[in-house]
Amino acid sequence: MAPRFDLQSHSTHSDGALPAAEVVERAAAAGVEQLALSDHDTISGVSEAIAAGEQQGVRIVPAVEISAVDSDAPVGRELHILGYNIDHTGPQLNERLAEFLADREQRTLRMAAALRGLGFELDEREITACIAGGQPIGRPHLAEAVLASPANATRLEAEGIDDIGSLIRAYLIEDRPAFRLRQTPTVAEAIDAIHDAGGLAVWAHPFWDISDADEVLASIDRFRVLGIDGIEAFYVTHTREQTELLAERCATLGLLSTGSSDFHGPDNRLFSRFLAFETYGLEPNLGPIA
Repeated sequence: MAPRFDLQSHSTHSDGALPAAEVVERAAAAGVEQLALSDHDTISGVSEAIAAGEQQGVRIVPAVEISAVDSDAPVGRELHILGYNIDHTGPQLNERLAEFLADREQRTLRMAAALRGLGFELDEREITACIAGGQPIGRPHLAEAVLASPANATRLEAEGIDDIGSLIRAYLIEDRPAFRLRQTPTVAEAIDAIHDAGGLAVWAHPFWDISDADEVLASIDRFRVLGIDGIEAFYVTHTREQTELLAERCATLGLLSTGSSDFHGPDNRLFSRFLAFETYGLEPNLGPIA
């Protein structure tokens, strides 16, 4: 019987609310037996998570979530590729991630400039601290910077924006006015970086980024040619229909099918509970990850 797993979570090393050790502690308290700490574009918290896992009796899967550009899509978009069982201590992946992180930082700063151009003021203290500490910055940091500035309060209330998620959806996703696309890595480069580090590459939460089922399936076919190893079929926001579609395609193509609640912190509106995703009676295929 497979362990109770949750294969995507985030700490203060990227856009999570809790330190890595506390993420592990909360996972253990929720009954998680196998956990992946998959911070965005960094593996700086993995060793801390492994040490906490040894104390808490939770098996930690060394992981990372790489933001990548799907340049071959009909419309260029950013997707996330999870890397599992990676060598988090070797220099090669760290060097590649440093390159990717530099592009992530520049993209985030371009979006900050776009928000200012739209008339928002930003409280950039946390962003400045993250950059100084070598930690990644992303859209949640920008959203928090807008929300933290009192000068924006009246406008945000009028637009019905009251949290990080609603700000991101209104301004910082594809087709929104302050969104700016990354330049690197491509999906192929992200997959190659994970494989070069001895890991398995899994496309994260397909239906979070793409709503059309046919486009999701076509993307899976394209990524399989690039060497993708699996799909995150079981995800906290996936419906039964979406989950069944993904699991069936994984089985047909011989791909792994993983799952997660994408924990970001106890106060996050969507991603606050471990083991919150459904399998709908289907059997995940974790392969070597298990």
